[in-house]
Amino acid sequence: MARMTTAELRGYHQICGPDGAMMVIACDQRGGMRTLLASDPAEQAKIGNDVLGLTKADITRHLASQASCVLVDPICAVPQLVDDAVLERGTALLIGLDASGWDTSPEGYRLSKLVDGVDARRVRALGGTGGKIMVYLRSDTPAANTHNIDILERVIADFAREDLLLVVEFLTYALEGESPEAYKAKIPELIQGGTRICLDLGSKVLKLPYPGSPESCAAVTKMSGDVPWAVLSAGVDHETFLGQVEIAMANGASGVIAGRSLWKDCISLDRTETRKRLESVAVPRLREIQAVIARHRAPAAKVA
Repeated sequence: MARMTTAELRGYHQICGPDGAMMVIACDQRGGMRTLLASDPAEQAKIGNDVLGLTKADITRHLASQASCVLVDPICAVPQLVDDAVLERGTALLIGLDASGWDTSPEGYRLSKLVDGVDARRVRALGGTGGKIMVYLRSDTPAANTHNIDILERVIADFAREDLLLVVEFLTYALEGESPEAYKAKIPELIQGGTRICLDLGSKVLKLPYPGSPESCAAVTKMSGDVPWAVLSAGVDHETFLGQVEIAMANGASGVIAGRSLWKDCISLDRTETRKRLESVAVPRLREIQAVIARHRAPAAKVA
């Protein structure tokens, strides 16, 4: 099992709150954020990176400032968040390396993509506390993973050379012709299998979809050993995610990396309205998640 170096551990402590748990606000979405800001595809196409950058700045200032860390992309959000003093001194910064969307192989497999020119050294130059990489995995279909495992291997090795914290995330997906019912039944197996792949490649911090059940969460925790894992929200509604966080934390998760479930119905092209809703809706949701985390953190787990 890969263990964090002193420098990586320092970065990990910074993305955690005083209770030692990860509480990261994710707003590294680009295409997904455009669909939330406008329902019409033609209007979505008009939303530039500058508008996304301003929206991410509002999320950072009004929501992430109440958490321990913000996760953003390197296209729309940085270096502005640092250069314009939007990011508070005590809020850590994770920078995503994965490009928006995916390519598709002739067999229908999702092929993950990286943002051009963004590696560990660039993340450090942008002021990042660490990086985040996301790939798609189908652990039950080895042929689907070759391209994406190669990406993971290269990125993990690059961050190890720079001695910089890297959070590794994977998502699963339904294969062509697979029914929703059949796919849903496989989710615990797919999350556990994907976790094993990431651990075997040397991942030191994981961002995972909800493993599907208390038993599956416990299995992921046992498998991960000393490697901490955070549960992601995947855009489910807040009440659903709150229940998932309760189960994940009760069964060994080390925190939360959440985005759309907090802010998806708070952002709009009217920045005044966005700011109001972030304060009145998203922050109270965050407080509820933090309360769940606090109930499951032992005093010995606290980080100085």
